[in-house]
Amino acid sequence: MRHCKDCEPAQEIHVIAYLSVVLGWLDQPFFDLMELLFKNTAEKISNKITVPFFKTMAFLKLGYFSDQPDDKDTWRTKCFWEEAKQRGIKMREFHLGPVRDAFIAEYKGKTIIFDGLPRPGVEESAALKWMDNKGIMKEKFLKEGLPVAKGGVAFTKRKALKIFNALEKPVITKPNLGSRSRHTLIHIDTPEKLVYGFRKAKKLSPLVVIEEELRGYLFRGTLIGGKLVGIVRRDQPEVVGDGVRTLQELFDEENERPERKGPIFHKIVIDPDAEAELAREGITMKDIPAKGRIVTFSQKTSRGIGGTTTEVTDIVHPDNREMLEHVGRFLDDPLVGADFIIEDITKSWKEPARAGGEQHCGIIECNSLPFIDLHHYPLFGRPNNIAGKLWDLVLPESKKK
Repeated sequence: MRHCKDCEPAQEIHVIAYLSVVLGWLDQPFFDLMELLFKNTAEKISNKITVPFFKTMAFLKLGYFSDQPDDKDTWRTKCFWEEAKQRGIKMREFHLGPVRDAFIAEYKGKTIIFDGLPRPGVEESAALKWMDNKGIMKEKFLKEGLPVAKGGVAFTKRKALKIFNALEKPVITKPNLGSRSRHTLIHIDTPEKLVYGFRKAKKLSPLVVIEEELRGYLFRGTLIGGKLVGIVRRDQPEVVGDGVRTLQELFDEENERPERKGPIFHKIVIDPDAEAELAREGITMKDIPAKGRIVTFSQKTSRGIGGTTTEVTDIVHPDNREMLEHVGRFLDDPLVGADFIIEDITKSWKEPARAGGEQHCGIIECNSLPFIDLHHYPLFGRPNNIAGKLWDLVLPESKKK
């Protein structure tokens, strides 16, 4: 698999990602019919045969179990597994070729099977079918009165340009299905850039989202059991000017931060993408940024390319907390990650922007398998044990006293 800069921080096989969406369209009517006819029967049968299937594959040397996380496991898996150990929950991960993230957890005679992260009970929420679909989410949230960016979804370049022409600039393009900002382009203000962004997103998804670019910082809110249990701010690789030192000096100092030596946070790099971002901001490494000016080196917020996280749960405005819990009630799902953009998390999303006029804030996507490790390992602020809160919901008998 060739390395793709647009997929960073985690690589995706373009053809498989694209085909998985198409196949999802084709087989969804069948699964909808089976659910209508048999309701939870298929899931109950699946739960009974999954463990024997895993054991059979392991016996035939076609798959294997691991009792500890390895280097290929995500930090989400590692923090969740570590919390399980502290509670006496026995965790095993089943591997079948490149397939991983299939888990068996055992505690005091009770066994649960899950992919990635568990949910309580057997019955899945209806929202699981569409919450990761940005286009459908936008339509449903708009009708519900939840704040979202104006825009739409396009299959063709012609439709994409039509949406672009009707929106306030700049706009962004992104795959309709996807996560971690893969193949996303921001700061689009010309038809040429729109077409470029459309083609970039199209590599991962048949449908492309075109929407107005919201103003502010990116936040991740995690809801467990419908309650907001944590919010982190995710920042791009950046430095703040002091009016004295050059950008190069600020850059060098930031990269000396011990936390940036890995394995979670990494140094900021100057590559073609960073050079393009600096050119857009009209600054060079030799210039002296004004005091308080934020200079960014990438459009992405990934920790793998120098992004940072700050735990802000304790300072969120009550209106913003209620808005996110409204999302939880509407989705009616016990585990949701909601990404939203707002200028100031301590101010209500209903208030006018600082410069006057309407705020350009809103929810940009929801995730059914959120990266809870963002809360566990912030660069700034106190760690927030979200894994513990999820285990409290799924296996309440394991709750620490």
